[in-house]
Amino acid sequence: MTLDGERRPVASVFLRGAFRPFFLGGALWAAVALALWLLSFSGLIGLPGAMEPPVWHRHEMLFGFVGAVVAGFLLTAIANWTGRPPVSGAPLAALFALWIAGRAVLLGSAVIGPLAAAAVDAGFFVVLALVAGREIVAAKNRNLPMVVLVLLLGAASGADHAAAAGLLADIDLGMRAAIAVVVVMISLIGGRIIPAFTRNWMTKQGATRRLPAPAGRYDLATIAVTALALAAWTGWAESRATGLLLLAAALLQIIRLARWGGERTARDPLLLILHIGYLWVPVGLALLGCSLIDGAVPRSAAIHALTAGAMGTMILAVMTRATLGHTGRELRADAPTVLIYALVTLGAALRVAASAGLVEYRLGMDIAGTGWGGAFLLFLAIYGPMLLRPRVDGKA
Repeated sequence: MTLDGERRPVASVFLRGAFRPFFLGGALWAAVALALWLLSFSGLIGLPGAMEPPVWHRHEMLFGFVGAVVAGFLLTAIANWTGRPPVSGAPLAALFALWIAGRAVLLGSAVIGPLAAAAVDAGFFVVLALVAGREIVAAKNRNLPMVVLVLLLGAASGADHAAAAGLLADIDLGMRAAIAVVVVMISLIGGRIIPAFTRNWMTKQGATRRLPAPAGRYDLATIAVTALALAAWTGWAESRATGLLLLAAALLQIIRLARWGGERTARDPLLLILHIGYLWVPVGLALLGCSLIDGAVPRSAAIHALTAGAMGTMILAVMTRATLGHTGRELRADAPTVLIYALVTLGAALRVAASAGLVEYRLGMDIAGTGWGGAFLLFLAIYGPMLLRPRVDGKA
């Protein structure tokens, strides 16, 4: 209901802010794409696209699922950063439709051809960067580097398509580039919101000492080393020197996280999960470094620590918190939300353990997929209705 008592159509509510369609679409696609991959992995179905099933799976997780959430978060955050009205209505509908088209053309790429599929899929990130860049430039805001990262994500998508078509010798270049870009995004955004939210919460609890350290030179150095290490991994994936850089980045990241006092936030699951999600970053970087130095750690374990772990957990942490806040609800994690966090954490941990040989591979894969996918299905069940309805406080 509106303030004057009139009922707004669901469509107008759904397109009022980018977090609504893209969080809903991203969560739905995470569950659907994972289910399709597991069915294909089990030999029960065949995927119709031109990409091999494992390549399609990783592409859709990195560029389909993660790409949707990046769009929803970025366009919503830009409205807060700039004070400008959020992207909404027809422009938002067109952008969301382009994202949906990207998912469709990937599944139909064997029919329409890989070049057309690549143009639509990678083109989404170009359009997203143009939309976001226009808002940031118009407001003379300082967050233009986020637009550059979106363009790099689009370039990584293009590289992944080129490799799948046999145009690149390095078939994993696009995947590595995408992981590098998203982990840097997590370092940048997580480094802003996690200590800020934690400090505010601690202050409300009456704490006056050992508050999270404000961002400073240490944080900039950590992000710089992390970006350098991941860039080196993107270009020189087999180098021992790259492995040492990744271990250095992991050490800097774990110290950075420790400065935020996450162990003191156990009473607030909505806040604690942000720290748990960020913890996967140094864990993944350390595992990746070890995989390059002596090969004792399988590369797949490291990659899934950064993807299923860091990306999956941080995405659910941000989506739940942002949905509650932007729909006028109390920032509190109820029992189903805590279950969402438990499922994604269990799923990620088992996926890493299965790759590392710590549990039987097939069983670990099945349970990990069920838990991780179940977290997003539960998000859809609990938070989906919130995304489709007006704010509960009646505000615009």
